[in-house]
Amino acid sequence: MKRIAVIGTGYVGLVSGTCFAEVGNSVVCCDIDAEKIRGLSAGVMPIYENGLKELVDKNVNENRLFFSTDIPKAIEEAEIIYIAVGTPMSETGEADLTFVKSVAEMIGKHLNGYKVVVNKSTVPVGTGKLVQAIIERNSKGEFPFDVVSNPEFLREGTAIYDTMNMERAVIGATSEKAAAIIEELHKPFQTKIVKSNLESAEMIKYAANAFLATKISFINDIANICERVGADVSKVSEGVGLDSRIGNKFLNAGIGFGGSCFPKDTMALLHIAKSVGYPFKMIEAVIETNQKQRAHIVQKLLDVFGDLNGMTISVLGLAFKPNTNDMRSAPSLDVIPMLRSLGA
Repeated sequence: MKRIAVIGTGYVGLVSGTCFAEVGNSVVCCDIDAEKIRGLSAGVMPIYENGLKELVDKNVNENRLFFSTDIPKAIEEAEIIYIAVGTPMSETGEADLTFVKSVAEMIGKHLNGYKVVVNKSTVPVGTGKLVQAIIERNSKGEFPFDVVSNPEFLREGTAIYDTMNMERAVIGATSEKAAAIIEELHKPFQTKIVKSNLESAEMIKYAANAFLATKISFINDIANICERVGADVSKVSEGVGLDSRIGNKFLNAGIGFGGSCFPKDTMALLHIAKSVGYPFKMIEAVIETNQKQRAHIVQKLLDVFGDLNGMTISVLGLAFKPNTNDMRSAPSLDVIPMLRSLGA
């Protein structure tokens, strides 16, 4: 059993912390939002995720899962500290690391012995080294520690299942000792372990999400061509997806991707490419196609009706995908204003 502190109780932090408790660890999930912590302590989930409340209640009752706003105490008592705070997209498209830096500073100030500090948040390449430098500066080198990048690959709506049945655990570490500790932590999940340096682990997360986003934009472009030539995109997707080199996942044509990951991560990866002087034309096209797809559905209505002024239109599906209440970058947030601007 490991003593784990998870700082940040959003999707990633809450689900990861709960699942670590489920496999036998002592976990305290921390947040500066006192209202959220009070709610969690009372069994009120801040998000909708299938099966989450039941698993939280079970592990709280069995004294493996705790909630607290006392982050310094959690840091001091933990062996492993997970950073799972938000990294929202800034105005320039890069990831905003304000919360990550703040947590790293707090860890440094309250470091009282060897700890493994793990970035679970999706962060740009180089963030692990940045976290390491911030902790060293604030701890004044008094205690040893290691930094690990252990990105998450859960999907909202199936997050519990994805964590308990993870396809792989990526562990980028500054030492073999730290890598071995985090590998041991993942043994109950019986998953494939991929070890690397910090930078590779950070890039794996962005590359994976960008590739999946590319499949979505690709099939949406194919769908738009199918409409013009009389082909059925559902059959095209089926035929293409049966190729084992391609696979059938993320080949459902639709209104484009949204949520907290794909829009943010594709923009962040594009910013990383630009920062090192690399013209990443493919990801630019993926982003452009996704943005255009939202207007495409409105144009289809205009093509049929000519004028939407005064029409009453039902929009079914406000969240960015089924089985979640997450509205971040949801297509509905673009489509509804477009419809209203046309008088609907």
